[in-house]
Order: sequence, then structure tokens, then C-alpha cells
Amino acid sequence: AVLNLYPYNGGHLMTVPYRHVADYTELTAAETAELAELTKQAMTALRKASGAQGFNLGMNQGSVAGAGIAAHLHQHVVPRWGGDTNFMPVVGHTKVLPQLLGDTRKMLAEAWPSGE
Repeated sequence: AVLNLYPYNGGHLMTVPYRHVADYTELTAAETAELAELTKQAMTALRKASGAQGFNLGMNQGSVAGAGIAAHLHQHVVPRWGGDTNFMPVVGHTKVLPQLLGDTRKMLAEAWPSGE
């Protein structure tokens, strides 16, 4: 799991398989299961650390679909809260994030499930 350098929302992270593949269909069954489990752990940590009320989960496959790094599969995990959209992204075409990535990383590391 890695934090997104240009997050859509505070806590926005990505789950990434170890093997370098470009397309979801290239994953083995075991890799698919591992990516799904890691996504569940990310959601659990985000709920615990930030009280996320919902999530946007998704993959952009290929540059024409908006993939920033088209050659390496990654799944976005974006925490959401009621009322988390305001005039800044609509009018100002910018996103205001109230937390530095280092602080977000520390918060999530402390909340990440231990796997027990």
C-alpha cells in the first residue's frame, strides 16, 4: 500500500501488487486475492484512523482510461465523508488537503490491522 502523491482526498492510498503487470486480467488468482485482502486492510485502517464513512475504490486500466502509471496496476482506495466536497474543486479546480502525507502515513501505520 502506498500513499497517492496527488490525493483526491485525505488518506487516499493505492494498493499495488508486487509483480509488475499492466492489466487486472494478468494477475494470478493468488495475486487477485492478495490485492483484495490488502484493500480490505486499507479500508479498515482508514475507518479506524479517520472515521471514513464510505469509499471510492477503482482501477484505471490504460492511459486512455486515466491511468497515471499505465504500466503498473494499482487500485485506488479513496476515503469519503458526508459533505467532503466543497466549492474549491468545483470553482477553483484545486483540492485542499488539511494533512501532510507524512502525517497521513503515520496515522495509517498506527491503525493498520496486524493480520492477527
